[in-house]
Amino acid sequence: MKFEGKLFVMAMVFYLVVAVIYGFWSRDESGIVLLLFTGAMALIVAFFTLHVSRKVYPRPEDNEDALPEDANPDYGFFPPHSWMPLPLAGSMAIIVLGLVFAVWLVVLGVVLLLFSLVGWVFEYYRGDHAH
Repeated sequence: MKFEGKLFVMAMVFYLVVAVIYGFWSRDESGIVLLLFTGAMALIVAFFTLHVSRKVYPRPEDNEDALPEDANPDYGFFPPHSWMPLPLAGSMAIIVLGLVFAVWLVVLGVVLLLFSLVGWVFEYYRGDHAH
């Protein structure tokens, strides 16, 4: 994880340099603040990854002399396709339309959203991909 930490440190430096150049060139306060906050967020991620890299075992990605065979071939569980984001998005669309037109649409959208979330969470407890 040291490489990722160094990458985010470089990103932070880049955003801070761009903020200084942008500040002298444009005199736009909102753009300067946004670039500084972007650099601060990169600093947060860099601090976290560098802090964690000291506590975890060294990975093959951190060793410059590592071979491709040194990597762990088990990359974990990747779920198959899921249709549940579609009803979730539809429920959110109904909630947003309810905010514009009528309160009863918001209530209907929240109920549908809860059913969609429960369906998505428990998707792998039934059907072909149950485990």
